[in-house]
Amino acid sequence: MERLRSTNPLDYEILIRRRGENDYAAYCPQLAYMVKGTSHEEVEERMREYIRQWIEQLQREAQQ
Repeated sequence: MERLRSTNPLDYEILIRRRGENDYAAYCPQLAYMVKGTSHEEVEERMREYIRQWIEQLQREAQQ
């Protein structure tokens, strides 16, 4: 599966699931990437950071 190469952060979905009191996971289907954590806020923040870094990498590649 090829990863999305958009530089618009709104093109990336973040799906969050809870599987217990302190067991959360966030998944971005466009990047086929998942993070786990102990709170909704933690996994959302970590996923947004991953997406931000992905977009920065795409922008650097476009400048080369």
